[in-house]
Amino acid sequence: MEDKTPKDLVPAEPTKSELEILQVLWASGPSTARFVNDELNRQTRKVIYMSTLKLMQIMVEKGMLAKDESQMRHIYSAVAEEGKTKGLLLDKAIDTIFNGSAANLMMQLLGNKQLSQKEMDEFQTLIKKLDGQ
Repeated sequence: MEDKTPKDLVPAEPTKSELEILQVLWASGPSTARFVNDELNRQTRKVIYMSTLKLMQIMVEKGMLAKDESQMRHIYSAVAEEGKTKGLLLDKAIDTIFNGSAANLMMQLLGNKQLSQKEMDEFQTLIKKLDGQ
């Protein structure tokens, strides 16, 4: 039986906590576990450093993160691509919550949020662009 490298693995769907870590790394770039933990405490909720470190180690095993051990402080970076990961999660939400209808998702979004004029203009530009295809 062959060992699978992280590149051979099918992209895993991140848990909520894994997604929070990925979002820090996507925004900040390669970072230490301490930095990620501090950002989580600042941005989202209080988390214990050892819990963040352990989860990041698990994410390395899953192929979501890479770890550079060449320095004294280990540096973690996201292997999971932001666009692909968000697309996977959005597709799942559309399929499971909106019965596969992106239109139903958009109607729900537009009905629940008050859009600024700038956002409305951006949506209208996008619709015109899509309509021209």
